[in-house]
Amino acid sequence: MPSHAATTDRSRCRNCGFEAPGGDDEWIRIDVPKLGRMTQCPTCESTDVITKR
Repeated sequence: MPSHAATTDRSRCRNCGFEAPGGDDEWIRIDVPKLGRMTQCPTCESTDVITKR
């Protein structure tokens, strides 16, 4: 049976470049009316965040 290494998704702010594991407590979570829950950068407060594997 093949062994698979566990991968951690990385999230990065497209505005300032801040990076941390996706879902990590370093990220701020905000509730935006009509949009729902969003991830916010703790450095620049941007919500333009992408997650890569």
